[in-house]
Amino acid sequence: QVQLVESGGGLVQAGDSLRLSCAASGRTVSRYTMGWFRQAPGKEREFVATISWTGGSTIYADSVKGRFTISRDNAKNTVYLQMNSLKPEDTAVYYCAARSSVVVVTTHDGYNYWGQGTQVTVSS
Repeated sequence: QVQLVESGGGLVQAGDSLRLSCAASGRTVSRYTMGWFRQAPGKEREFVATISWTGGSTIYADSVKGRFTISRDNAKNTVYLQMNSLKPEDTAVYYCAARSSVVVVTTHDGYNYWGQGTQVTVSS
């Protein structure tokens, strides 16, 4: 089993930056595809970003491309999401997810493990 714990969320103003972290435990996720998803109130969970097990391949949602950067440190069993130029529409609960496959996917049903989420609120 893999346990994922997100941290780094908070309340910021539009234009600010935040860095989310996702610490994995239970087993190494160095060969797992990792992803970030988010869910705003009244909306479905949506894909944000994903990274391959090597870190060599990343995919972003169009809404965050150029502003968000996903990265990973396999030695620390941790994945990050650097969020710059935040907008009010980025307000959501952000979830870290792990997929026990090296095949990168962007759909939430492709991920086996999920964290509990961290709230990000961006005020205008």
